[in-house]
Amino acid sequence: MKSSYLPIITLLSIVGLRYNSICVNAANADQARPSTRFKLQSPPGEPDAKRNSNLFRVVNEWKYIDFEYPTFVERQLAIKNGDFVIKNNLPLGIDVFNNRLFITTPRWKDGVPASLVTVTYPTKEISPPVRPYPSWQAHSSPYNPDCSKLISVYRTAVDVQCNRLWAIDSGIVNATVKLNQICPPKIVAFDLSSDEMIVRYPLPESQVKQDSLHSNIAVDIRNGDCLDAHVFVTDVWRFGIVVYSLAKNRSWRVTNYNFSPNPVASDFNVYGLNFQWLDGVFGMSLSNGPRSSDRVLYFHPMASYKEFMVSTDLLLDESLWTDGTLDTSKLFVPIGDRGFNGQSSTSGIARNGVMFFTQVHRDNVGCWDTSKPYTRSNLGMLLDPAENSTLIQFPNDLKVDHEPRQGVWVMSNRLPIYLYSQLDYSDINFRILRADVDGIIASTICNPMLESVTKSEKLAIVSIEEGQCY
Repeated sequence: MKSSYLPIITLLSIVGLRYNSICVNAANADQARPSTRFKLQSPPGEPDAKRNSNLFRVVNEWKYIDFEYPTFVERQLAIKNGDFVIKNNLPLGIDVFNNRLFITTPRWKDGVPASLVTVTYPTKEISPPVRPYPSWQAHSSPYNPDCSKLISVYRTAVDVQCNRLWAIDSGIVNATVKLNQICPPKIVAFDLSSDEMIVRYPLPESQVKQDSLHSNIAVDIRNGDCLDAHVFVTDVWRFGIVVYSLAKNRSWRVTNYNFSPNPVASDFNVYGLNFQWLDGVFGMSLSNGPRSSDRVLYFHPMASYKEFMVSTDLLLDESLWTDGTLDTSKLFVPIGDRGFNGQSSTSGIARNGVMFFTQVHRDNVGCWDTSKPYTRSNLGMLLDPAENSTLIQFPNDLKVDHEPRQGVWVMSNRLPIYLYSQLDYSDINFRILRADVDGIIASTICNPMLESVTKSEKLAIVSIEEGQCY
Protein backbone atom coordinates (compact mmCIF):
# COMPACT_ATOMS: atom_id res chain seq x y z
CA MET A 1 0.00 0.00 0.00
CA LYS A 2 2.70 2.47 0.96
CA SER A 3 4.79 2.01 -2.17
CA SER A 4 1.78 2.52 -4.46
CA TYR A 5 1.36 6.08 -3.16
CA LEU A 6 4.99 7.16 -3.34
CA PRO A 7 4.68 8.60 -6.90
CA ILE A 8 1.57 10.57 -5.94
CA ILE A 9 3.16 11.86 -2.74
CA THR A 10 6.22 12.90 -4.71
CA LEU A 11 4.06 14.67 -7.29
CA LEU A 12 2.17 16.56 -4.61
CA SER A 13 5.43 17.52 -2.95
CA ILE A 14 6.69 18.97 -6.23
CA VAL A 15 3.41 20.88 -6.65
CA GLY A 16 3.80 22.17 -3.12
CA LEU A 17 7.30 23.44 -3.91
CA ARG A 18 5.99 25.13 -7.03
CA TYR A 19 3.45 27.02 -4.96
CA ASN A 20 5.87 28.37 -2.36
CA SER A 21 5.12 32.00 -1.57
CA ILE A 22 6.74 34.12 -4.27
CA CYS A 23 6.40 37.68 -3.10
CA VAL A 24 6.27 40.68 -5.39
CA ASN A 25 7.01 44.23 -4.24
CA ALA A 26 3.71 46.09 -4.22
CA ALA A 27 2.21 49.13 -2.57
CA ASN A 28 -0.82 47.24 -1.32
CA ALA A 29 -0.75 43.46 -1.34
CA ASP A 30 -4.27 43.17 0.02
CA GLN A 31 -5.88 44.46 -3.18
CA ALA A 32 -6.02 43.23 -6.75
CA ARG A 33 -3.11 44.52 -8.81
CA PRO A 34 -3.92 47.32 -11.28
CA SER A 35 -4.53 46.27 -14.85
CA THR A 36 -1.41 48.10 -16.03
CA ARG A 37 0.61 45.32 -14.43
CA PHE A 38 -0.66 42.78 -16.92
CA LYS A 39 -0.25 42.20 -20.60
CA LEU A 40 -3.29 41.23 -22.64
CA GLN A 41 -2.81 38.83 -25.52
CA SER A 42 -5.90 39.84 -27.50
CA PRO A 43 -7.11 37.86 -30.49
CA PRO A 44 -6.12 39.47 -33.80
CA GLY A 45 -8.32 42.42 -34.73
CA GLU A 46 -9.90 42.77 -31.27
CA PRO A 47 -9.27 45.74 -28.98
CA ASP A 48 -7.87 45.31 -25.50
CA ALA A 49 -10.54 44.49 -22.94
CA LYS A 50 -11.52 47.26 -20.56
CA ARG A 51 -12.32 46.55 -16.94
CA ASN A 52 -16.06 46.82 -16.23
CA SER A 53 -16.89 46.50 -12.55
CA ASN A 54 -20.62 46.39 -13.28
CA LEU A 55 -20.62 43.03 -15.03
CA PHE A 56 -22.41 41.44 -12.09
CA ARG A 57 -26.13 41.93 -12.60
CA VAL A 58 -28.90 41.38 -10.07
CA VAL A 59 -31.08 38.38 -10.95
CA ASN A 60 -33.29 38.47 -7.87
CA GLU A 61 -33.36 40.50 -4.68
CA TRP A 62 -35.53 40.48 -1.61
CA LYS A 63 -36.18 42.59 1.45
CA TYR A 64 -37.50 39.37 3.01
CA ILE A 65 -38.26 35.86 1.81
CA ASP A 66 -41.90 34.96 1.26
CA PHE A 67 -43.26 31.50 0.47
CA GLU A 68 -45.81 30.53 -2.16
CA TYR A 69 -48.48 28.67 -0.21
CA PRO A 70 -51.26 26.73 -1.97
CA THR A 71 -53.80 29.22 -0.63
CA PHE A 72 -53.80 32.56 1.16
CA VAL A 73 -55.62 30.98 4.10
CA GLU A 74 -52.88 28.36 4.57
CA ARG A 75 -50.23 31.10 4.57
CA GLN A 76 -52.08 33.13 7.19
CA LEU A 77 -52.61 30.04 9.33
CA ALA A 78 -48.89 29.20 9.13
CA ILE A 79 -48.03 32.73 10.27
CA LYS A 80 -50.55 32.55 13.11
CA ASN A 81 -49.19 29.16 14.30
CA GLY A 82 -45.55 30.30 14.11
CA ASP A 83 -44.73 27.81 11.35
CA PHE A 84 -43.82 30.75 9.10
CA VAL A 85 -41.97 33.68 10.68
CA ILE A 86 -40.98 35.91 7.78
CA LYS A 87 -38.00 37.61 9.47
CA ASN A 88 -36.43 34.25 10.42
CA ASN A 89 -35.98 33.05 6.81
CA LEU A 90 -32.59 33.62 5.22
CA PRO A 91 -31.38 32.29 1.84
CA LEU A 92 -27.98 30.60 2.13
CA GLY A 93 -27.10 28.36 -0.82
CA ILE A 94 -27.62 28.92 -4.55
CA ASP A 95 -27.63 26.60 -7.55
CA VAL A 96 -28.94 26.83 -11.09
CA PHE A 97 -30.05 24.28 -13.64
CA ASN A 98 -31.78 25.16 -16.91
CA ASN A 99 -34.73 27.39 -16.05
CA ARG A 100 -34.69 26.97 -12.27
CA LEU A 101 -32.79 28.44 -9.36
CA PHE A 102 -32.41 26.31 -6.24
CA ILE A 103 -32.05 28.12 -2.93
CA THR A 104 -31.49 26.74 0.55
CA THR A 105 -33.13 28.28 3.61
CA PRO A 106 -31.72 26.37 6.60
CA ARG A 107 -33.69 26.26 9.83
CA TRP A 108 -31.39 28.62 11.71
CA LYS A 109 -34.40 29.78 13.74
CA ASP A 110 -38.04 28.83 14.24
CA GLY A 111 -40.56 29.64 11.56
CA VAL A 112 -38.80 28.30 8.45
CA PRO A 113 -41.42 26.21 6.63
CA ALA A 114 -39.04 24.54 4.13
CA SER A 115 -35.26 24.51 3.72
CA LEU A 116 -34.88 23.81 -0.01
CA VAL A 117 -36.83 26.03 -2.40
CA THR A 118 -36.91 27.02 -6.05
CA VAL A 119 -37.83 29.95 -8.28
CA THR A 120 -38.17 30.09 -12.04
CA TYR A 121 -35.30 31.63 -14.00
CA PRO A 122 -35.72 34.15 -15.40
CA THR A 123 -38.69 35.45 -13.41
CA LYS A 124 -41.03 38.30 -14.22
CA GLU A 125 -40.71 39.51 -10.63
CA ILE A 126 -37.40 40.55 -9.15
CA SER A 127 -38.60 39.47 -5.67
CA PRO A 128 -40.68 36.35 -6.33
CA PRO A 129 -42.07 34.13 -3.57
CA VAL A 130 -40.22 30.84 -3.28
CA ARG A 131 -41.69 27.34 -3.66
CA PRO A 132 -40.59 24.34 -1.57
CA TYR A 133 -38.64 21.82 -3.63
CA PRO A 134 -39.69 19.33 -4.76
CA SER A 135 -42.98 19.82 -2.86
CA TRP A 136 -44.40 20.84 0.49
CA GLN A 137 -44.78 17.15 1.35
CA ALA A 138 -41.01 16.54 1.00
CA HIS A 139 -40.28 18.74 4.04
CA SER A 140 -40.83 17.60 7.61
CA SER A 141 -42.01 19.72 10.50
CA PRO A 142 -39.20 20.18 13.05
CA TYR A 143 -41.67 19.64 15.91
CA ASN A 144 -42.62 16.10 14.92
CA PRO A 145 -39.71 15.18 12.64
CA ASP A 146 -39.90 12.57 9.91
CA CYS A 147 -36.21 11.91 9.23
CA SER A 148 -36.94 10.45 5.80
CA LYS A 149 -37.90 13.97 4.71
CA LEU A 150 -35.88 17.18 4.47
CA ILE A 151 -35.09 18.90 7.76
CA SER A 152 -32.48 21.64 7.27
CA VAL A 153 -30.55 21.79 3.98
CA TYR A 154 -27.43 23.97 3.91
CA ARG A 155 -26.02 23.67 0.40
CA THR A 156 -26.51 21.83 -2.86
CA ALA A 157 -24.53 20.67 -5.89
CA VAL A 158 -25.89 20.12 -9.40
CA ASP A 159 -24.58 17.06 -11.21
CA VAL A 160 -25.23 18.18 -14.78
CA GLN A 161 -23.85 15.04 -16.43
CA CYS A 162 -26.49 12.91 -14.75
CA ASN A 163 -29.29 15.44 -14.28
CA ARG A 164 -29.24 15.32 -10.48
CA LEU A 165 -29.42 17.77 -7.61
CA TRP A 166 -27.44 16.71 -4.54
CA ALA A 167 -27.94 18.24 -1.10
CA ILE A 168 -26.58 17.91 2.41
CA ASP A 169 -29.32 17.92 5.02
CA SER A 170 -27.71 18.75 8.37
CA GLY A 171 -30.64 17.45 10.42
CA ILE A 172 -30.04 20.42 12.76
CA VAL A 173 -32.54 23.08 13.77
CA ASN A 174 -32.10 26.26 15.81
CA ALA A 175 -28.32 26.23 15.41
CA THR A 176 -28.18 29.93 16.33
CA VAL A 177 -29.72 29.30 19.75
CA LYS A 178 -28.80 25.78 20.84
CA LEU A 179 -27.72 23.17 18.33
CA ASN A 180 -30.54 20.63 18.13
CA GLN A 181 -29.74 17.50 16.09
CA ILE A 182 -33.27 16.18 15.56
CA CYS A 183 -32.30 13.80 12.72
CA PRO A 184 -29.03 12.27 11.50
CA PRO A 185 -27.34 14.29 8.74
CA LYS A 186 -28.01 12.79 5.34
CA ILE A 187 -26.98 13.07 1.71
CA VAL A 188 -29.89 13.24 -0.71
CA ALA A 189 -30.21 13.48 -4.48
CA PHE A 190 -33.11 14.34 -6.76
CA ASP A 191 -33.67 13.42 -10.38
CA LEU A 192 -34.17 16.83 -12.00
CA SER A 193 -36.29 15.33 -14.76
CA SER A 194 -38.91 13.86 -12.42
CA ASP A 195 -38.08 15.75 -9.20
CA GLU A 196 -38.09 12.43 -7.38
CA MET A 197 -35.70 11.73 -4.50
CA ILE A 198 -33.42 8.96 -5.77
CA VAL A 199 -30.76 8.90 -3.03
CA ARG A 200 -31.18 9.15 0.72
CA TYR A 201 -28.09 8.22 2.72
CA PRO A 202 -27.96 8.99 6.47
CA LEU A 203 -24.36 9.37 7.64
CA PRO A 204 -23.27 6.57 10.01
CA GLU A 205 -23.07 7.50 13.70
CA SER A 206 -19.32 6.84 13.70
CA GLN A 207 -18.81 9.62 11.14
CA VAL A 208 -20.84 12.22 13.03
CA LYS A 209 -19.09 13.84 15.98
CA GLN A 210 -20.60 15.74 18.87
CA ASP A 211 -21.59 19.20 17.54
CA SER A 212 -20.80 18.27 13.92
CA LEU A 213 -22.27 20.58 11.30
CA HIS A 214 -22.25 19.25 7.75
CA SER A 215 -22.66 22.32 5.58
CA ASN A 216 -21.12 22.03 2.11
CA ILE A 217 -21.15 19.48 -0.70
CA ALA A 218 -19.30 18.72 -3.95
CA VAL A 219 -19.77 15.88 -6.44
CA ASP A 220 -17.21 14.05 -8.60
CA ILE A 221 -18.37 11.87 -11.53
CA ARG A 222 -15.92 9.37 -12.97
CA ASN A 223 -15.65 8.85 -16.72
CA GLY A 224 -19.24 9.89 -17.37
CA ASP A 225 -20.56 6.95 -15.33
CA CYS A 226 -23.53 8.19 -13.28
CA LEU A 227 -23.20 5.31 -10.84
CA ASP A 228 -19.50 5.99 -10.30
CA ALA A 229 -20.21 9.16 -8.34
CA HIS A 230 -18.54 10.36 -5.17
CA VAL A 231 -19.82 13.07 -2.88
CA PHE A 232 -17.65 15.19 -0.60
CA VAL A 233 -19.31 16.74 2.47
CA THR A 234 -17.56 19.10 4.88
CA ASP A 235 -17.96 18.98 8.64
CA VAL A 236 -17.23 22.63 9.38
CA TRP A 237 -17.39 22.41 13.18
CA ARG A 238 -15.52 19.13 13.69
CA PHE A 239 -13.05 19.55 10.85
CA GLY A 240 -13.52 16.57 8.54
CA ILE A 241 -14.68 15.58 5.07
CA VAL A 242 -17.05 12.67 4.58
CA VAL A 243 -16.62 10.87 1.24
CA TYR A 244 -19.66 8.96 -0.04
CA SER A 245 -19.55 6.38 -2.83
CA LEU A 246 -22.82 5.99 -4.69
CA ALA A 247 -21.77 2.66 -6.22
CA LYS A 248 -20.86 1.21 -2.81
CA ASN A 249 -23.56 3.13 -0.92
CA ARG A 250 -20.95 3.61 1.75
CA SER A 251 -18.99 6.50 3.21
CA TRP A 252 -15.77 7.16 5.11
CA ARG A 253 -14.45 10.13 7.06
CA VAL A 254 -11.23 11.94 6.16
CA THR A 255 -9.35 14.09 8.67
CA ASN A 256 -6.27 16.30 8.42
CA TYR A 257 -4.78 19.12 10.46
CA ASN A 258 -5.21 21.49 7.50
CA PHE A 259 -8.98 21.19 7.96
CA SER A 260 -8.76 23.14 11.21
CA PRO A 261 -9.40 26.89 11.56
CA ASN A 262 -6.69 29.46 12.10
CA PRO A 263 -7.49 31.32 15.35
CA VAL A 264 -6.10 34.56 13.90
CA ALA A 265 -8.50 34.34 10.96
CA SER A 266 -11.46 33.48 13.20
CA ASP A 267 -11.91 37.14 14.22
CA PHE A 268 -14.40 38.89 11.93
CA ASN A 269 -15.20 42.60 11.87
CA VAL A 270 -17.97 43.48 9.42
CA TYR A 271 -20.82 46.01 9.43
CA GLY A 272 -19.75 47.26 12.86
CA LEU A 273 -20.04 43.74 14.30
CA ASN A 274 -17.18 41.81 15.87
CA PHE A 275 -17.58 38.05 16.22
CA GLN A 276 -15.50 34.89 16.18
CA TRP A 277 -16.15 31.93 13.91
CA LEU A 278 -13.95 28.90 14.46
CA ASP A 279 -15.21 27.29 11.26
CA GLY A 280 -12.96 24.65 9.75
CA VAL A 281 -12.90 23.09 6.28
CA PHE A 282 -15.66 24.68 4.27
CA GLY A 283 -15.07 25.76 0.66
CA MET A 284 -14.41 23.06 -1.97
CA SER A 285 -13.93 23.09 -5.74
CA LEU A 286 -12.90 20.37 -8.18
CA SER A 287 -10.34 20.94 -10.89
CA ASN A 288 -11.09 20.15 -14.53
CA GLY A 289 -8.46 17.56 -15.36
CA PRO A 290 -8.66 15.88 -18.81
CA ARG A 291 -8.86 12.55 -17.01
CA SER A 292 -10.61 11.77 -13.73
CA SER A 293 -7.29 10.72 -12.23
CA ASP A 294 -5.89 14.23 -12.83
CA ARG A 295 -8.45 15.93 -10.62
CA VAL A 296 -7.65 17.63 -7.37
CA LEU A 297 -9.94 18.98 -4.70
CA TYR A 298 -9.12 22.53 -3.68
CA PHE A 299 -10.35 23.42 -0.20
CA HIS A 300 -10.03 25.93 2.62
CA PRO A 301 -11.37 26.43 6.13
CA MET A 302 -13.70 29.39 6.58
CA ALA A 303 -11.50 30.79 9.37
CA SER A 304 -8.34 30.84 7.29
CA TYR A 305 -6.54 32.83 4.62
CA LYS A 306 -4.95 29.74 3.00
CA GLU A 307 -5.90 27.50 0.10
CA PHE A 308 -5.04 23.76 0.00
CA MET A 309 -5.24 20.91 -2.47
CA VAL A 310 -5.40 17.11 -2.41
CA SER A 311 -5.65 14.49 -5.16
CA THR A 312 -9.22 13.18 -5.45
CA ASP A 313 -7.83 9.68 -6.09
CA LEU A 314 -6.44 9.71 -2.56
CA LEU A 315 -9.77 10.71 -1.09
CA LEU A 316 -11.58 7.97 -3.02
CA ASP A 317 -9.34 5.18 -1.69
CA GLU A 318 -11.45 3.99 1.22
CA SER A 319 -8.75 1.71 2.64
CA LEU A 320 -6.35 4.64 2.97
CA TRP A 321 -8.66 6.25 5.54
CA THR A 322 -10.02 3.15 7.28
CA ASP A 323 -6.92 0.95 7.66
CA GLY A 324 -4.78 3.54 9.42
CA THR A 325 -1.56 1.95 8.10
CA LEU A 326 -0.23 4.95 6.18
CA ASP A 327 0.60 8.44 7.41
CA THR A 328 -1.74 10.64 5.38
CA SER A 329 -0.90 13.96 7.02
CA LYS A 330 1.31 15.21 4.18
CA LEU A 331 -1.07 14.34 1.36
CA PHE A 332 -2.79 17.72 1.74
CA VAL A 333 -0.73 20.53 0.23
CA PRO A 334 -0.97 24.25 1.06
CA ILE A 335 -0.66 26.24 -2.17
CA GLY A 336 -0.78 29.85 -0.98
CA ASP A 337 -2.85 32.41 0.88
CA ARG A 338 -5.15 35.34 0.18
CA GLY A 339 -3.74 37.77 2.73
CA PHE A 340 -5.26 39.47 5.74
CA ASN A 341 -9.09 39.61 5.66
CA GLY A 342 -9.00 36.95 2.94
CA GLN A 343 -11.55 34.61 4.52
CA SER A 344 -13.65 32.76 1.95
CA SER A 345 -16.76 30.62 2.22
CA THR A 346 -17.27 28.83 -1.10
CA SER A 347 -15.62 28.55 -4.52
CA GLY A 348 -16.13 27.08 -7.97
CA ILE A 349 -14.05 26.42 -11.09
CA ALA A 350 -15.12 27.23 -14.65
CA ARG A 351 -14.30 25.21 -17.75
CA ASN A 352 -11.44 27.59 -18.57
CA GLY A 353 -9.73 26.64 -15.32
CA VAL A 354 -10.51 29.87 -13.47
CA MET A 355 -11.52 29.53 -9.84
CA PHE A 356 -13.99 32.03 -8.39
CA PHE A 357 -14.21 32.42 -4.62
CA THR A 358 -16.13 34.57 -2.16
CA GLN A 359 -14.40 37.21 -0.07
CA VAL A 360 -16.73 37.58 2.88
CA HIS A 361 -14.66 40.14 4.79
CA ARG A 362 -14.21 42.32 1.70
CA ASP A 363 -17.74 42.01 0.23
CA ASN A 364 -16.11 40.94 -2.99
CA VAL A 365 -15.54 38.00 -5.32
CA GLY A 366 -12.03 36.82 -6.06
CA CYS A 367 -10.62 34.84 -8.96
CA TRP A 368 -7.55 32.78 -9.76
CA ASP A 369 -6.35 31.16 -12.97
CA THR A 370 -5.42 27.69 -11.72
CA SER A 371 -2.65 27.41 -14.33
CA LYS A 372 -0.73 30.14 -12.45
CA PRO A 373 0.89 29.90 -9.01
CA TYR A 374 -1.40 30.77 -6.11
CA THR A 375 0.32 34.04 -5.17
CA ARG A 376 -1.42 37.23 -4.24
CA SER A 377 -0.20 38.93 -7.41
CA ASN A 378 -2.18 36.29 -9.35
CA LEU A 379 -5.41 36.74 -7.36
CA GLY A 380 -7.92 39.20 -8.80
CA MET A 381 -10.85 41.04 -7.23
CA LEU A 382 -13.88 41.44 -9.50
CA LEU A 383 -15.66 44.39 -7.90
CA ASP A 384 -14.40 47.92 -7.37
CA PRO A 385 -15.36 48.70 -3.73
CA ALA A 386 -15.70 52.40 -4.52
CA GLU A 387 -18.34 51.71 -7.17
CA ASN A 388 -20.08 48.68 -5.66
CA SER A 389 -19.94 49.24 -1.92
CA THR A 390 -23.41 47.81 -1.31
CA LEU A 391 -24.03 45.58 -4.34
CA ILE A 392 -22.72 42.50 -2.53
CA GLN A 393 -22.95 42.36 1.24
CA PHE A 394 -21.50 39.16 2.65
CA PRO A 395 -21.19 36.87 -0.41
CA ASN A 396 -22.09 33.58 1.24
CA ASP A 397 -22.39 31.10 -1.61
CA LEU A 398 -20.98 30.93 -5.13
CA LYS A 399 -21.55 28.54 -8.02
CA VAL A 400 -20.34 28.28 -11.60
CA ASP A 401 -23.04 26.94 -13.90
CA HIS A 402 -22.56 24.54 -16.81
CA GLU A 403 -24.35 26.45 -19.54
CA PRO A 404 -22.66 26.89 -22.95
CA ARG A 405 -22.04 30.52 -21.96
CA GLN A 406 -20.90 29.94 -18.41
CA GLY A 407 -21.95 32.19 -15.57
CA VAL A 408 -20.78 32.70 -12.01
CA TRP A 409 -23.57 33.08 -9.45
CA VAL A 410 -23.35 34.70 -6.03
CA MET A 411 -25.69 34.69 -3.04
CA SER A 412 -25.35 37.85 -0.93
CA ASN A 413 -27.28 37.62 2.35
CA ARG A 414 -25.95 39.86 5.19
CA LEU A 415 -25.65 36.76 7.39
CA PRO A 416 -23.78 38.41 10.32
CA ILE A 417 -26.49 41.04 10.70
CA TYR A 418 -29.15 38.30 10.67
CA LEU A 419 -27.26 36.37 13.35
CA TYR A 420 -25.99 39.10 15.66
CA SER A 421 -28.10 42.19 15.04
CA GLN A 422 -31.36 42.98 13.23
CA LEU A 423 -31.96 43.16 9.49
CA ASP A 424 -33.76 46.23 8.17
CA TYR A 425 -36.70 44.74 6.28
CA SER A 426 -37.41 48.03 4.52
CA ASP A 427 -34.06 47.58 2.70
CA ILE A 428 -32.77 44.97 0.25
CA ASN A 429 -31.17 42.22 2.36
CA PHE A 430 -30.68 39.33 -0.06
CA ARG A 431 -29.43 39.25 -3.65
CA ILE A 432 -28.68 36.66 -6.29
CA LEU A 433 -26.21 37.99 -8.86
CA ARG A 434 -24.78 36.60 -12.06
CA ALA A 435 -21.87 37.49 -14.33
CA ASP A 436 -20.54 35.94 -17.54
CA VAL A 437 -17.37 34.03 -16.74
CA ASP A 438 -15.43 35.33 -19.73
CA GLY A 439 -16.62 38.91 -19.39
CA ILE A 440 -15.97 39.35 -15.69
CA ILE A 441 -12.34 38.22 -15.91
CA ALA A 442 -11.51 39.78 -19.30
CA SER A 443 -9.03 42.40 -18.05
CA THR A 444 -7.95 40.76 -14.80
CA ILE A 445 -4.95 38.59 -14.04
CA CYS A 446 -7.42 35.68 -13.87
CA ASN A 447 -7.85 35.74 -17.66
CA PRO A 448 -5.92 32.70 -18.97
CA MET A 449 -4.80 34.95 -21.88
CA LEU A 450 -3.08 37.34 -19.45
CA GLU A 451 0.39 36.93 -18.07
CA SER A 452 2.23 38.83 -15.38
CA VAL A 453 4.78 41.38 -16.55
CA THR A 454 7.75 40.34 -14.43
CA LYS A 455 10.75 41.47 -16.40
CA SER A 456 11.05 44.73 -14.49
CA GLU A 457 10.30 43.21 -11.11
CA LYS A 458 12.64 41.53 -8.70
CA LEU A 459 11.32 38.24 -7.43
CA ALA A 460 12.35 36.61 -4.19
CA ILE A 461 11.32 33.45 -2.40
CA VAL A 462 10.65 34.35 1.21
CA SER A 463 9.07 32.74 4.25
CA ILE A 464 5.93 34.45 5.56
CA GLU A 465 3.23 33.55 8.01
CA GLU A 466 -0.34 33.09 6.80
CA GLY A 467 -2.06 36.40 6.18
CA GLN A 468 1.05 38.55 6.45
CA CYS A 469 1.44 41.43 4.04
CA TYR A 470 4.32 41.55 1.58
